[in-house]
Formats: sequence, structure tokens, C-alpha cells
Amino acid sequence: MKEIVSAILSDDVAAGDIAALSIPESYRGSVVRKEDVGMFEGLATADKDPRKSLHVQDVPTPEPGPGEALVAVMASSVNYNTVWSSIFEPLPTFGFLERYGRLSELTKRHDLPYHVLGSDLAGVVLRTGPGVNRWKAGDRVVAHCLSVELESADGHDDTMLDPEQRIWGFETNFGGLAEIALVKSNQLMPKPAHLSWEEAASPGLVNSTAYRQLVSRNGAGMKQGDNVLIWGASGGLGSYATQFALAGGATPICVVSSPEKAEICRKIGADAVIDRNAEGYRFWKDEQTQDPREWKRFGSKIRELTGGEDIDIVFEHPGRETFGASVYVTRKGGTITTCASTSGYMHQYDNRYLWMSLKRIIGSHFANYREAWEANRLVAKGKIHPTLSKTYSLEETGQAAYDVHRNLHQGKVGVLCLSPEEGLGVRDHDMRAEHLDAINRFRATGR
Repeated sequence: MKEIVSAILSDDVAAGDIAALSIPESYRGSVVRKEDVGMFEGLATADKDPRKSLHVQDVPTPEPGPGEALVAVMASSVNYNTVWSSIFEPLPTFGFLERYGRLSELTKRHDLPYHVLGSDLAGVVLRTGPGVNRWKAGDRVVAHCLSVELESADGHDDTMLDPEQRIWGFETNFGGLAEIALVKSNQLMPKPAHLSWEEAASPGLVNSTAYRQLVSRNGAGMKQGDNVLIWGASGGLGSYATQFALAGGATPICVVSSPEKAEICRKIGADAVIDRNAEGYRFWKDEQTQDPREWKRFGSKIRELTGGEDIDIVFEHPGRETFGASVYVTRKGGTITTCASTSGYMHQYDNRYLWMSLKRIIGSHFANYREAWEANRLVAKGKIHPTLSKTYSLEETGQAAYDVHRNLHQGKVGVLCLSPEEGLGVRDHDMRAEHLDAINRFRATGR
């Protein structure tokens, strides 16, 4: 592994040098173990601690099969699916691995008593399997997390509709929170040259998800002039939605939970910001009953910020806690796009405000290869910027996941895997200097 790192860090390494490197028989990865699935039984979700379930251990290196690549992971990041995996909610991910393992001899490798997590990476291709032509050893890459088989016609208009669509590192094994990762070659994209390894690793999942949900014709199809309500606008997903709204000529109305998070949104360029804690919104009277008066009060605040206009698009991801309010405040004929549901999956809303006002709810899940490529292209062009606030070591993955679980973070938190320190991997220094302030916007908030 030291030889791999040394070669990648060398200024004059050639592709042939990377291809000639020996692949280690094992590597370190951040895993959950099947034997631990019941460890949190009886505990409330908030009390489940990823630091107790996530372990860094040596695991055997898989051989890349047809259409696959082995990547030396310089850096990765933590997403909410890492938190879900680590607390075994809503289901232990070993069920995903078992089902995937039944698909073929090749996928059988994924059904293991441990699950290497992680749905982001930035690194260098080490080996490719048969049939891979676009990528070669030595290529500097990032990976999106869509894993598809594409043996069904259903997936050939939009690969997200492939019946065998999965999220790599969540519903498959050999994820990016490790020294080496196994990916399909059609997950790979060029690494933005002006970013460090950890910066390049942080946008992948959330940037692509936000692009499809808000910009793509498969999502809301945002246009210039739209008013876009963005929940959690300073977080890992919302911070990219805020950037896309601003870059696309829309007006983001950013909902956050503290003055510090409000200030981050203003630094990004948003003027309309609502601190929901300061305003004291309580959308639920109790566990079973929502409060429409609070929806109306929330709608009045939005109109105050928009000059009397209602919301064209709601960028929804909290789910149960906010969904009733989201449906209510959307304008007649407007759109609510939804994913994730981090506060609960069982959404409740008053259908009169949807049905009689001709509103639409659109479910959105990650992104297809084209959407992920476009989202990454905007990062590479300096139009959209990383929202990395803090970086952990691979050994500290449990703490990183804990911070995300407890909402102690801002933006995204990164994990150094093979990279020995932060700031490495930059090749386009001129472009970096041009965008340095934007790249570092979230850094002062890391804690």
C-alpha cells in the first residue's frame, strides 16, 4: 500500500507505473459486521451510536470483473446512508447484500459477513476488468454511486429505472470508505483538477442527487425566476440545491436551524433565509396531529421574503416533520420534489392543497450517469463548489458518522483514506486560486 501511495503522490508518475504496481491481498476498510446487527435493539434512533458499530479492519481485495475497476481511494466522505447502515436502520444492509449476491456468480462476492461502506470517492484507477475501454490505470477519478446491471429494457431510457439499480457502498459492498474500492467503470468520472482529494470526494452523492431533484427534467426542471424552498439549506444536500438555484437564476428560500447555518447560506449568496428554530415553527401538535396554523404562519414568512410570491418548487428531504408544510406553501401548479426523509418516511399532508391546487409530488432518487456527469462537470468548471467543512482520518469514520447522525456538522464531512494529509491532489492551481474563497466557505464552520 505504501508503494501505491508513493506512486500516486509522485509528480512524474506515468500510467504504466501505476499499472505495474502490485495489488495488495488486503486493505483497510470501514465496515459494519453482520454479527452486530442486533446491538442497538431497544434504543431510540437518536441514541444509536455509529462509533460503536463502525470498525476499520483488513478485508480481502476483490478481483475486478467484467466492466469493473479497482480504485485506490485517496479520500471519501460520509453521507446519511452511512449513518443508516451504521445504526442498522431502516433495515440492516446485509439484506441488500444477500439479495444482490443471488443475482449472479459475479455479484455473489458482495454477500459477506461484513459490509465495506461509503458512496463517494476520489482516487486513482489501479486495475480494470475485461471490457473496460474508457478508463485505464493511472486515471484520476471520482465515482458516483449508481450501480446498475442494464439487462432490462426498463433502464435504457433512464438508468435509475433499471430493476437492478442499487446504491454502491450502501446496497452493494466494497464501498469508498476504504483504501481500495471496487466500482463499475460506468461509475467513474474525471476528478476536478483544481480540487484536493478530499474536496473532490465530497460532492459526488449529494451534488448529483440535488442536480436530478432540482435541475433535471426527471426532477423539478427548475427554470430562471423560480422561487425554491430548500430545507436544510446549509447541509450536505441542501447546500448544493442552494448553489444550483443561484447558478440557474432561481431564488432560493433557505430554511436552516441556527444563525451559524443562516450565515453560511448568505455566504453562498442567498438573501432569503429562515431560521426555523428562531421563528419557533412547530408543525406538529403531537405525534399524530399537525398544526395548519403553523403552515400558514410559515407561508406568510415566505411571502414576506419573496415580495408576496409563493413557492414554485420545494426541495424536500426531511420528510415526515416538514412534508405537510411543504405541500401547503407550494403555489398552485407547483412542484414538491422529495427524497431521503431523514425525519421519517411516513409523510402526511392535507390532500386538498395538492389535489385542488394541481400541485405535483415527484419522487427523486440519486441520479443517472448523465446527470451525475453533468453535476460533476459543473464542479470541474468552478460553477458549483464543494461544501466540505471538516476532514477525518479513516480510523475516525465512526466519529464522522456520529457527527452527521447528531447534526453536529455543516455541509459535508470528508474522510482521508490513502491521502496522508489534506490539500494534496491539486493540479490546476490557477483555477483553484480563482475559486479559493468559495471552496473554503464551509471550512470555518467545521468543528
